[in-house]
Amino acid sequence: MTFHVLIIGGGIAGPVTAMALREAGIRSTVYEAYDQAADGVGAFLGLAPNGLHALRVLGLDEPVRSAGFDSPGLRLTLSGGRTLLETSFTGTRADALPPITIKRADLYATLRDEAIRRGVDIVYGKRLVGAESNETGVVARFADGTTAEGDLLIGADGLQSRVRQLIDPASPAPRYVPFLNTGGFAEGVRVDVPLGTTRMMFGRRAFFGYTPAPDGSVWWFANPAQRQELSRAELDTISSEQWRARLLDLFDGDDPVASELIRATPVIPPCWATYDFPSAPLWHRDRLLIIGDAAHATSPSSGQGASMALEDAVELARCLRDLPDHTRAFAAYEGFRRERVERIVATGKRNGSQKGLGRIGRMLLPVIFKVLPKPDLNWMYDYRSPWDAPASV
Repeated sequence: MTFHVLIIGGGIAGPVTAMALREAGIRSTVYEAYDQAADGVGAFLGLAPNGLHALRVLGLDEPVRSAGFDSPGLRLTLSGGRTLLETSFTGTRADALPPITIKRADLYATLRDEAIRRGVDIVYGKRLVGAESNETGVVARFADGTTAEGDLLIGADGLQSRVRQLIDPASPAPRYVPFLNTGGFAEGVRVDVPLGTTRMMFGRRAFFGYTPAPDGSVWWFANPAQRQELSRAELDTISSEQWRARLLDLFDGDDPVASELIRATPVIPPCWATYDFPSAPLWHRDRLLIIGDAAHATSPSSGQGASMALEDAVELARCLRDLPDHTRAFAAYEGFRRERVERIVATGKRNGSQKGLGRIGRMLLPVIFKVLPKPDLNWMYDYRSPWDAPASV
């Protein structure tokens, strides 16, 4: 198939989709709403073995791995230090790459730079406002009054996707998950877990996690409960020092390491609200299609958000490469992806709900983890994007 694909969104899914399409012999242009790259944006995230394998298909695993560090181990504890679970996120396959932890800005920059090096065009300052398609192509309209023409339009524009709204104006809104996220990078604190292990802790009033980095810093996150949904603007009115004070109060009486890390962090970034997107009724219409968070955002508790977007990119390019027209390619892509990603979103919702346990729930955790079998998540980690297998409807 010979196409020019318009990709809306220059975060994670967009540039990787462009590179996957290039491997499939399909030309694309990425349009990013902001007028500059996302350097310095966000905290950090994990990439699981399945996501790293998708990167390996495109020869991207080494540059991305070099920007982060291996972190396969998990130690889940109560606030006082009692261990509930020790496990690995690596999966069972012999070809598994250990999961990594990476700063979000470093992942963005690595993918963007590699896309540009490979000849992908990325255009900034192009916020999509509308799109019209017909039998021969699609026209994208941007807020600055310009337009772009192509054969297909792919929405990799995240949770608040404009492309999703264009495909289905009646699509449900993202679902609010009632806790906040923040985190940071602490200096000069020694912690009790080795390099490569993340400790996650059920505090008395909030959930906390941290992992030591090779440079001696400690990367941490916190999930304060927040039953009433607050807008981005409302959250931004709270200063870094106000967030620090709030977090120190929340973790007062818990393992002192949480407060030590919060105090040792130069700037506490504003908290951001948590959302997921259990199911978009329509992933595609005419010549428009959505991928990544635009189609199936999951809460951070799944540890799979970025990895699902990477899988999407490879699978979509494979379908467009192998099938004779975009209608069949889009249908095949959705058929291959929907069940898996919606199962992962549901898993993230279950994991996240445990973070808000009350006092009695926390008291029961040792019994629950002792009696119930350890959840088997290898179905997530062991997945491999079938790039070399021809796609079929």
